[in-house]
Amino acid sequence: MKAIVQERFGPPDVLQLVETDRPEVGADQVLVRVRAAALNPYDWHMMRGDPFVARLTGGTGLIRPKSQVAGIDAAGRVEEVGADVRGLRPGDEVLGFCPGSFAEYACTTADLLVSKPASLTFEQAAAVPMGAVTALRGVRTVGRAQAGQRVLVNGAGGGVGTYAVQIAAALDAEVTGVCSTRNVELVRSLGAAHVVDYTREDFTDARVRYDVILDNVGNRPLSRLRRVLTPTGTLVANGGGSPGHVFGAVGSMLHLVAVNAFVRQQLRPILPAAPAGPTHEDLLAVTALIEAGKLVPVVDRTYPLTDVAEGVRHVEQGHARGKAVVTVP
Repeated sequence: MKAIVQERFGPPDVLQLVETDRPEVGADQVLVRVRAAALNPYDWHMMRGDPFVARLTGGTGLIRPKSQVAGIDAAGRVEEVGADVRGLRPGDEVLGFCPGSFAEYACTTADLLVSKPASLTFEQAAAVPMGAVTALRGVRTVGRAQAGQRVLVNGAGGGVGTYAVQIAAALDAEVTGVCSTRNVELVRSLGAAHVVDYTREDFTDARVRYDVILDNVGNRPLSRLRRVLTPTGTLVANGGGSPGHVFGAVGSMLHLVAVNAFVRQQLRPILPAAPAGPTHEDLLAVTALIEAGKLVPVVDRTYPLTDVAEGVRHVEQGHARGKAVVTVP
């Protein structure tokens, strides 16, 4: 099969299209014929082994990538199921977390897959897993946003942000989205009652206070974020960061946890959704919102499998509008 493989850490050029063997299916696993795979900041973190501290904890591999085939989000058709798998069969259309998804075939456990909503294309479906689940956790699980509350999403035009705005709106919260000029109308169309163009104003200068802030960007000091949070409000910091750091977002997350111990406000870090934790329930929750017409994937652009390196470079620059997706013929 064709797959995007990396043998060392480095820039997008380390990603190479090669011919390799199809994954073997274990008893509790499912082989998926990948039709589309989303590009995430997670992918460039894995590609670069960044931040360096993640190598020491085993998150990315120490001196070389833990997984040679890149990618994590996928949508496609079930090709084969293991002997112990129930509820899925060959031909089923699915989406979910599939390590090694930048390939014609990827193998994963059945609990990391759910049925693809019929209303979605494979490209739209691939854009769902990490972005939508991270947004769900940030807004609903950790942020505990409720009807009538003021919710601010910083980075509202990005992969997580576009989902977060819609999820908060579905909870009947009063949503404010912070984004660039080109994304203002998009964010408003997704359900934001108010939109702040960060190129023209700083949302931390406002007199408005928010019950929940989901910060996907990390470009404002914690003290500034706290000043626009209600006295008992919740700040949810979504891990991320730019490349080339020893500690990356880990340092700011530790600072957040330390300050949280001394204030009434709730300061909560959240790492992007990955193939661990209660992802099956979360995937079911986001697909239910999609089927109810309350959540729509925003696909920025698509790349063929041959151009994955270019797609990762685009996402790494931090200006993706919604999600970027790889198509697999």
